Amino acid sequence: MAGLIERRREGAIEVWTLNRPERLNALPDLGDGDAFAEACEAVNADPAVRVVVLTGAGRAFSAGGDLKAMRDRRDLFEGPGTAIRERYRRVVHRIVRSLYDLEVPLVTAVNGPAMGLGGDIAGLGDIRIASEAASFGAPFLKLGILPGDGGAWLLPRNVGYARAAELLFTARSIDAATALEWGLVNRVVPADTVMEAAMALAGEIAAQPPQALRMTKSLLRQGRDLTFDQILEMTAAMQALAHITDDHAEGVAAALEKRPGTFTGA
Repeated sequence: MAGLIERRREGAIEVWTLNRPERLNALPDLGDGDAFAEACEAVNADPAVRVVVLTGAGRAFSAGGDLKAMRDRRDLFEGPGTAIRERYRRVVHRIVRSLYDLEVPLVTAVNGPAMGLGGDIAGLGDIRIASEAASFGAPFLKLGILPGDGGAWLLPRNVGYARAAELLFTARSIDAATALEWGLVNRVVPADTVMEAAMALAGEIAAQPPQALRMTKSLLRQGRDLTFDQILEMTAAMQALAHITDDHAEGVAAALEKRPGTFTGA
């Protein structure tokens, strides 16, 4: 859609670019919750999309919150605490909920600084590819605020409790090499190849059977919070559905014939 998220389709891959480069892709503006929700809902409803790649325009992935808006107490930050709380719920939380509920794999191509909400959006990627120019930070305490976007839940799951505590309590940022060491990103590549690497990976993912791919992502997401027994029950139900698809028959035939499978989503 026009505005914050520039969307384009390359086969079964949707590429989303945060398109606010003159402000280092700062967010959220008040309409950004709607922008993310509409993009995610459109993909969830479109079986032809198998993977999304998310990156930023210009030299930043996203600098996070707009400091001038904070200073001036406008937009998201206007009015009494009760009003600000509601805007967080309806704008900030709508962004992260929409991304978390995206049914296809999300690859974040972190082309530059990813700070605050921007860093947590990068961290919502199922797989994260970082440019050597990328950096990551959770500078909330430095600004006298706290992670209002779910970062206190997400960061420990991405890097472990102690490292999440270090990032949050010191408000320091880390470079791409440290992010790789900590497990925040899957790999680091030269700055001019980050989208090439992300698209190559997305192509591998998009070659998989789409129904089974979406169900596998659902199992991974649910597995963060459910018990082993609950996941086994979900797996049995999803596996039964997968076994009666044409893509399963094609996958078995392709393996026996020692050729790549061609999956249609049927």
